[in-house]
Amino acid sequence: MRKVILFFLILSSVYSAQIKPSAKFVSSGGVVDLITNKDKIYSATSAGIVDIFDINTQKKVKSITLPKIKDFMGDMVDAKIYSVDKIDDKLLILSQGSGGYSRAFIYENEKLTSIIDESSYMAIIKAKFINKNTIVFGLLSNEIISFDIKTKKRNWTNQASGAKFSNLVINEDKSEIVIADESGILKIMSAKDGKILKKLKGQNLDNVFQVDYKNGIIATAGQDRRVVIYATKFDSAYYKEANFLIYSVGLSPSGKLAGYSSDENNNISVFNTITKRKIGTYTDNKMTLTNIVFIDENRMLGASDDKTINLYKIK
Repeated sequence: MRKVILFFLILSSVYSAQIKPSAKFVSSGGVVDLITNKDKIYSATSAGIVDIFDINTQKKVKSITLPKIKDFMGDMVDAKIYSVDKIDDKLLILSQGSGGYSRAFIYENEKLTSIIDESSYMAIIKAKFINKNTIVFGLLSNEIISFDIKTKKRNWTNQASGAKFSNLVINEDKSEIVIADESGILKIMSAKDGKILKKLKGQNLDNVFQVDYKNGIIATAGQDRRVVIYATKFDSAYYKEANFLIYSVGLSPSGKLAGYSSDENNNISVFNTITKRKIGTYTDNKMTLTNIVFIDENRMLGASDDKTINLYKIK
C-alpha cells in the first residue's frame, strides 16, 4: 500500500511540474526579439512590426510598423526586425534592409528616425543601447562596433574573433558586453573602449545561439545541447545537458533562476543556478523558442517563431 501511495505521489509531482501559461499575448508575427521595460513588453516581429503590450492589463497598447523593403525580386516585403532595446523614452529598432544589409531606427516622441541604412553596407545582427547617445552592435562577421547616435560615427571597433557572430548581451550597469559566437568561447568586452577583458571557454564545444548576463551570472544556449552557467564573481562554471539543441536561454534579475529550451517539444525548463535543482517545465510553445525573458523572480515570458508570447508563473 505504501508503495502505491509513493508511486502516485511521485506521479503527481511529475505532472504538477508541467506548467501551462497563465496568460498569452498575440504579436503581429513570429517573435524574433523580446524585452521588458517597467510594465511593458516589447515584441520585435518577423512582420516588420514592434508590438507593445501592457503586462498588467495584458492588452496591446501600440504597434510600430517599419517601412517595407525591396527583396531580391524587386517586390515590397515586410522588414524582419532583428532586435529591439529601450532606454528612457528611446526605442532602438534593428531590422532587415534591402540588399542583405541592415537598418537601425530610433523611435521617440511618436517619430521613427533612421540612424543607419543600407548605404552603410553592414549586416548587423543585434544592437543594444550603452547609453542614450551610444549603441553597440554586432555584425555577422563578428565585428563589434560602438556607435554615436548623434554624430553617426564609430567610437570604437573590435573584431571579437574570426568565428561567425551569434548574440550579445550587456550587463546591468552597461559596463560589459558579452559576445557569443560559433566558436563556443564567450568574450567579455569593455563597453568603454571595446577591449576584451576575459574569455570564457571549455564548457560549450560548438556554436552558442544565445547568452544572458544578470547579477554576475552568465548563461548560454548551445548547439552542443549544453546550457552553461558561469559565475564570474567566483570564476566557476558548470553545464546541464539537454536531449535537443538549446536555442534560447534567460536569467531572472537575481541570476538565481535560469530557463532554457530543453526539448524538441519547445518546452522551457527552469532551474536554480546555485543548487542546480529543477523548478519545473513550462509548456505550450508551438514553435522553436526564440526568447526566454524573466519579468521578475516569479514571472517569465516564452516566445517563439509563433505569434504567441506565453506568460508563466514560476512560484
